[in-house]
Amino acid sequence: MKYQFMQVREKIALMDKILRELDDVINSQKSVLKKIAQIEAENINLNDSSLNDKLPDVHEHVDASIVETTELQAKFREVYDAFVSNNKPEEESTA
Repeated sequence: MKYQFMQVREKIALMDKILRELDDVINSQKSVLKKIAQIEAENINLNDSSLNDKLPDVHEHVDASIVETTELQAKFREVYDAFVSNNKPEEESTA
């Protein structure tokens, strides 16, 4: 029984780590998007055609990636919450 308990605790810890890492990814993507927007704003004065042509596409891809990652995080949070609810550690269930 103790072996199974450790497996559950380890899985919860790993799932928690993945949720934190997804949060880090989202924050990084937001930073990238902010930099792209900054370059777009700076290019208004420069008016470089190669930047004008490609930056909107890059902006759109990064924004879409943020949306997808956020949706993935929300779905995985549901999986995490359900797993924790269904696999409470022994100390909590016997209290």
